[in-house]
Amino acid sequence: MHKLATGALLLFCFLLAFSACQPKETLVRIHTDMGDIRIRLYDSTPQHRDNFLKLAREGFYDSLLFHRVMRDFMIQGGDPGSKNAPPGMLLGAGSPGYDIPAEIKAPHIRGCLAAARLPDQANPQRKSNGSQFFIVQGQIQTDEMLDQWEQRLGTKFSPEWRALYRQKGGTPQLDGQYTVFGEMIEGLEVLDKIAAVPRDAYDRPLTDIRMKVTVE
Repeated sequence: MHKLATGALLLFCFLLAFSACQPKETLVRIHTDMGDIRIRLYDSTPQHRDNFLKLAREGFYDSLLFHRVMRDFMIQGGDPGSKNAPPGMLLGAGSPGYDIPAEIKAPHIRGCLAAARLPDQANPQRKSNGSQFFIVQGQIQTDEMLDQWEQRLGTKFSPEWRALYRQKGGTPQLDGQYTVFGEMIEGLEVLDKIAAVPRDAYDRPLTDIRMKVTVE
């Protein structure tokens, strides 16, 4: 019995030590008027990850709007000027006063979290806006559609990326242009609800959809 107890104790200690050595996921939750979205931030994009965590902990995103919504494409928020914006006000130019160097690596699969930015003409280095982000809704892609995007963009999607676009959908036309720094692990139904709301000529929802971001 003594040997059995000792063995169990050693196994417990081993499992505890093994668990402590495992990398901890960086998770955030975006609370919205239409439900919660849970996101895993990527360690492969440390500057974007750390900046998003900093802003979330400071309460920067509290009461900001999803100010730009495009069905079958994406939902966008994080403009500090949206907090007290009256109905009909054009939004999307705000920032915390700094940019983040590009960390462009991952594909734009449905549910991914990506950083917004100015167009190439004004931003050839493709630096990200310091606070604005978008979450991809996108559409399921066929091999024929992916072939067409490759021809238009002059690029090649890896077999792994093609499989993801066929299975989950997304916006492959954005690959290589924006930094993707996280992915949804819960709340796809909330994404779809927000993407489907009525909006004005500038793609701003007619009814304000506010957010709050917390770190888990």
